[in-house]
Amino acid sequence: MKTKGISLQTLCAPCNCHCRYCLLSWEKNPVGLPYEESEEFAQSFYDWIKTNRPELDFNFSYGYSMDMPQMFRAIDFMNSIGSIGGKLMQFDGMRFREENEIISLMHKLCEHGIEHLNFTFYGTRDYHNKFCGRSGDYEYMLSLIEATQKEGIEVSCGIPATHENASQIDQLSECLRECGVAQQRLFVPHEEGRGATLANIRLSAEDLALLPSTKKLLNTNVFKTEAEWCTSESYKQEENRLLIISLTPENINEYREMGFEALIAHVEKLDDAFYNSTPSFMELAEKYGNPSSTLLYSQRDMYNHFQRLYIKDHGLDIYDVTDERYSGSRRY
Repeated sequence: MKTKGISLQTLCAPCNCHCRYCLLSWEKNPVGLPYEESEEFAQSFYDWIKTNRPELDFNFSYGYSMDMPQMFRAIDFMNSIGSIGGKLMQFDGMRFREENEIISLMHKLCEHGIEHLNFTFYGTRDYHNKFCGRSGDYEYMLSLIEATQKEGIEVSCGIPATHENASQIDQLSECLRECGVAQQRLFVPHEEGRGATLANIRLSAEDLALLPSTKKLLNTNVFKTEAEWCTSESYKQEENRLLIISLTPENINEYREMGFEALIAHVEKLDDAFYNSTPSFMELAEKYGNPSSTLLYSQRDMYNHFQRLYIKDHGLDIYDVTDERYSGSRRY
């Protein structure tokens, strides 16, 4: 397994939403190191990578949300080290602002180099607002999109598709098109973190067939049915991994004392231990896979789904490298 990159993160900025499904399992309690310390560590790590491991990609990110007092400082810093967050921002969970504040915000984002904002919509208005845990979020995001476009910043929207919201997706997509959002994509939520609570409403091929206008927005090379993943023709062996190093008040002193080479080796060992504790993907698929299931998964989510079943069956107590709040890895 070849390590191709380092993703350094600090989940130090809270999110103003509390979505039923959160990619990072946001529980209104930031786990990250304060931003200033994180930036200092990231600069040192970046400098070391460039000198000692230039073959590795390096990216720095922060927050459950991008909204924090040091946001513009962070954008400038990310641009200085070539991190994607200096150009593209996930714009969910921003605090509510008045119209004049929104205009000022978009102008400053443009001045600091932001070129693209991405928004997540969970369904039509009432469903979206309930899902993300705050009234008015749907309307607010549409106002942000309008201001973004006036400033000339590119906009895209992601729609997590489930059995529960499938009947709303065509209407939602049309509304977004009317607002000028041409870049839209559907994705199937994974089961990590609170995503496990959505297992009983996972999107199926039958649900997808009922979306005449928007089913083409789902990348069927990435999302396949469980039945398809259970065949060797669909499964592609992972050859690379991304290490996710998450800075917290509890680990920062240990990480500093380790040094960067040892830190990389430490997270690689966590990855190896996790994946060596379970059989291969195809062995797991043979044991746990349902060859008639039409539920849709990405390969990573399908693999992790099978691994969790195996770990539970065998009572294994191992460090979970798929919990993206903490240091871990992603294979691809």
